[in-house]
Amino acid sequence: MNLRTKIVALAVAPLLVALMLVAFAVRHQERDLAQRERALIEQTYMTQRRNELRSYVDLAVSTVKPLYDAGLDDEATRAEALRRLAALDYGNDGYFFVYDLQGRSLMHSRQPELVGQTLWDLRDSQGRLTIQDLIARASEGGGYVEYQWRKPSSAQLAPKLGYVTALPRWNWMVGTGLYLDDIEAAMQTLDRQMNTNVTTTMLWIAGIAALCLAVVSATGLLLNLSEHRIAEARLRLLARQVVQSQEDERAHLARELHDGTSQTLVSAKLMVESAVDALERAREQVPPALGKALQRLNESLVEVRRISHRLRPALLDTLGLPAALERLGAEFGEEGGVAASVTVQGRSRELPQEVKTALFRVAQEALTNVRKHAGARQVRIVLAFEGRAVQLEVGDDGTGFDPAALELDPKRGIGLRNMRERVAAIGGSLGVRSDADGTSILAEVPVEKEEAA
Repeated sequence: MNLRTKIVALAVAPLLVALMLVAFAVRHQERDLAQRERALIEQTYMTQRRNELRSYVDLAVSTVKPLYDAGLDDEATRAEALRRLAALDYGNDGYFFVYDLQGRSLMHSRQPELVGQTLWDLRDSQGRLTIQDLIARASEGGGYVEYQWRKPSSAQLAPKLGYVTALPRWNWMVGTGLYLDDIEAAMQTLDRQMNTNVTTTMLWIAGIAALCLAVVSATGLLLNLSEHRIAEARLRLLARQVVQSQEDERAHLARELHDGTSQTLVSAKLMVESAVDALERAREQVPPALGKALQRLNESLVEVRRISHRLRPALLDTLGLPAALERLGAEFGEEGGVAASVTVQGRSRELPQEVKTALFRVAQEALTNVRKHAGARQVRIVLAFEGRAVQLEVGDDGTGFDPAALELDPKRGIGLRNMRERVAAIGGSLGVRSDADGTSILAEVPVEKEEAA
C-alpha cells in the first residue's frame, strides 16, 4: 500500500466510524422517542376511553335511577329497567349488559342467546375469569376490567375495556365496554411509521456516507491521475533527454570519425599513393604490399564514412527528413536483395529536431528488421505531411510475423519496442500490422503547422 492510499484510508476510516456512530445514535434516539410517543398516545387513548365508558355507564344508571330510587323491587319494575337499558346503544358495537351478582345474564341486547345463562366460570382466550372479574370490580363500587369478547360487527374475538357498577338492592351489575382493536390498529400504524422514519433516516445517512466516500475517492483518483500525468510527463521528458543525449553522442562520434579518423585515413592514403607514384616515376618496382595497403585504406575510408553517415546523416540536419529518407532508401537498395522506394506526400515543411531524429531512427530500425527477418522483395517508405501531424509508414511484402506474440517475448522484439518508446517519447504513436502479405509499421507524430520549408 503506497503512501497516498494510506492517506486516503486514514481519511475514510474516521469518516465511516463517525457516520456509523451518528447512525447508531440517531437510530437509538428515534426509537426511544417513538416508544415514548407510542406510550403517550396509548395512554391518551385509554384515558379517553375510560372517561367515555364511565360517562356511558353513568348515563345508563341515570336512566333506571328513578325506578331504583322508588324502592320498588317487583318483577315488573325490574323488567321495565331492563327494557330501558336494552334500548340504549351507541355505534355499531356499543351496548349495555346486565348480570346478577351470581353471574347469570339478565340482559344482553347484542347476544340475546346468553340471557338466562350462568356465566360465572366463563374464561376468555387468555384464561381470565371474565364475569367474575367484572362482578368483583362492580362489588367494589365500580371499576374497569380488560378482557376479550366477541365483537358483534365482525364476530371475532377482540380486546375490550369494560366499566361496571352495581345496583346492590336489585343484586345487579350494570356495565358496558369499548373494543380496543382500533387502538391496536392505530398503534401498529404508528409502529410502521416509526420504522419507515428510521429506515428513511438510515438511508439518508447511508446516502451521505456514499456521497462522502465518492468525494474522497474522486479526490484521491484525481490526485492519482494528476500525479500519473506529472510522472508520465517527467518520464517522457527523461526519455527525450536520453534520446537527445544518445543523438548528441552519435553526432559527436560521427564528427570525430569524419574529422579525425577519416582525415587520418585520407592522409595515410595520400602518403601511400605518393610513395607509389614516386616509385613509378623512378621506374622501380612497386611492392605488392603497398597496393594491398592502399586497397585496405580505401575500404577502411568507405567503412568509416558509412558508419559516420549512419550515426548521424548530415542530410538530416541540412536538407531535412525527406532528403535523409531518400538517401537511406537508396543506400538500402544499393546493398542488394530488396528494392526500396521513398515517397513524400503532402506539402513538405520543416520539422522539430526531435521529430526528424525519431522518425529517421524508426525508418532505420524498420529497414534493418526487413533485411534480417522479412524475406521481402520490395519495401516502401512513405512520409506524409498532414494538417497537424506527420506520418511515416514503412511497409514490405515479406512473410510477416505475430506482433502480439513478439511483444510478449522478452528476448525478441527489442527493436520494435525501441521504436514504440522512441515515438511515444515525443508524444506520438506507433502501430504495427503484419500478416502473410507483409508488414506495415506506421508512426504518427503531432506537430505544429509551420510554413513550408
